Amino acid sequence: MKVRNELNALLYSKKMGNFKIPEHLTQYSKFASVVGGETDTVKAELKNGALALLSNERVLSKNSLKNAVYHFVIAASAISSACIDTGLGQTEAYTLSDLYVMKVDECRTVDGVCRLYENMCLDFAERMQEIRKETVISLHIRKCIDYIYENLGADLSVKALAEVIGLNSTYLSRLFRQEVGISLKRFVKEARVDTAQNLLRYSDLSYSVISTSLGFSTQSVFIAVFKEITGMTPKVYREKHYNKN
Repeated sequence: MKVRNELNALLYSKKMGNFKIPEHLTQYSKFASVVGGETDTVKAELKNGALALLSNERVLSKNSLKNAVYHFVIAASAISSACIDTGLGQTEAYTLSDLYVMKVDECRTVDGVCRLYENMCLDFAERMQEIRKETVISLHIRKCIDYIYENLGADLSVKALAEVIGLNSTYLSRLFRQEVGISLKRFVKEARVDTAQNLLRYSDLSYSVISTSLGFSTQSVFIAVFKEITGMTPKVYREKHYNKN
């Protein structure tokens, strides 16, 4: 009954236009400067706390060190996924992310975790800066990608995105595939599933709540899309990876 009530409340809020994605679902927007390769901005944000590892109030463990490590792992996953989506090689991004996750396992203080986090943000930002010197994504596509990550629970159909960006649907689809390398529909699916994977691994949110929060029309659609991208159902994925790190 609790799950049903929770889901009904979310569906009602969405219907009334008051639906808001929880803070941990909008994690990608926090790293916009890192993904954008804006190293000077990243340094400034790290200095003034805008990119602080523990800037939110979401507690994942009562142990302060474990709490910092868990946030670090989630951030590493979010940054690597977002960088891949905007041009960083998948092998390079995942290997770099894994390297930092192994390093954080050696940290013995919260301060040490935070310093390593700063190094990781700058490392990814510098790599993205080099990529942007070689590959330029148009303003329209950059705006489209940013909107997708900041509104994963909204209507992200090609038609809806075209209206937001101010382009013809057909032209937006063609331009997106040309610059990003995959279709716009596929990109949206992967962005939602990437976030779903993090939630399945690091939260106790129900499948229904995750499905609704990420804009899937039904739980059946969520399961089908998740399996299409990962090769397994959300249930199997959670059983294999929950609290693994």
